[in-house]
Amino acid sequence: MTNPLIRFFRTKIYTALFLLVLIMLIGIIGFMMISNYSWIDALYMTVITMTTVGFGEVVPLDQESKIFTIFLILASVVIVGYALSVITEYILSKNDIEELKLKKMQKKIDGFKNHVVVCGYGRNGKQAVKKLMAHKKAFVVIEKNRDMEERLQMDNVPYIIGNANEDEVLIRAGIDRASNFISALPNDADNLFVVLSTRQINKTINIISRASNESSYDKLKFAGANNVILPDNIGGSHMASLVVVPGLMEFIDNLSIVGKNNINIEEVAVEKLYSGKSVKTIKDLDLRKKTGCTVIGYKDENGEYIVNPEAELELAINSKIIVLGRPEQIEALNSTYDID
Repeated sequence: MTNPLIRFFRTKIYTALFLLVLIMLIGIIGFMMISNYSWIDALYMTVITMTTVGFGEVVPLDQESKIFTIFLILASVVIVGYALSVITEYILSKNDIEELKLKKMQKKIDGFKNHVVVCGYGRNGKQAVKKLMAHKKAFVVIEKNRDMEERLQMDNVPYIIGNANEDEVLIRAGIDRASNFISALPNDADNLFVVLSTRQINKTINIISRASNESSYDKLKFAGANNVILPDNIGGSHMASLVVVPGLMEFIDNLSIVGKNNINIEEVAVEKLYSGKSVKTIKDLDLRKKTGCTVIGYKDENGEYIVNPEAELELAINSKIIVLGRPEQIEALNSTYDID
């Protein structure tokens, strides 16, 4: 939506341009009718009169032409002066408008808590943002390249323009309040430095970093990354899998997000499913009957995974379940248990 202040200035600029065109047309038509000038001569006389440059007349003016010229000069001074003041005011105020927009965005970011910070808005960063938006997760993007600002605004993405290597920029993004950090910079050395800085500021944050070279994997893990992703390896493995088990890979691809609201898999913290001292089982929750979702995985409090858990499995606090379902079933699950 356009800023009301910008709309106001645009209205004034359009008005000024209309008046300039109008007075020019009046001058051209007036000189052509009163002084019998050709349209070129009438245009020339109108321009030098409006700009008050002081050049001589095409032909000496008679009494009626002089009166018309006086009127044209007075009107031009007022209209040209108004147009110049509007344009000057717009240029001077444009910086203030941008500053107000940035302050408003920073205020929004300051209100985030347990959000995700995405560093870099390249190919990997955009894909991460797309998925976060589909899951309605609060996030903020840190991007060093100012040329990307227009794209960030078009995508309606909360962002900060700055170098993530600087602690001040990370603090502005709320890294101390964030729950997850995704470093998607193209350079491994930059990712390493950012991961190290982030871990020093927030000891408990979950850090996921991109890496281009396999040799960077251990270094990023040592710097504090919880997970390191090698996009080239994943892409090559995925392509090979499409040859070996094409049907299975097509099915897995369909589990990922296609549109903004097409979510097939959800991870749910157990404490959001029930409250109380007694421990419940998957059978007790009966998610299949209530929402249509099927429990396909379980992650215990120690981080160990169980695939296709039994119905009698007790769900301990601080553990999570992974459910599978169609988008409307996932939506029913979120509505039933009010999952963030």
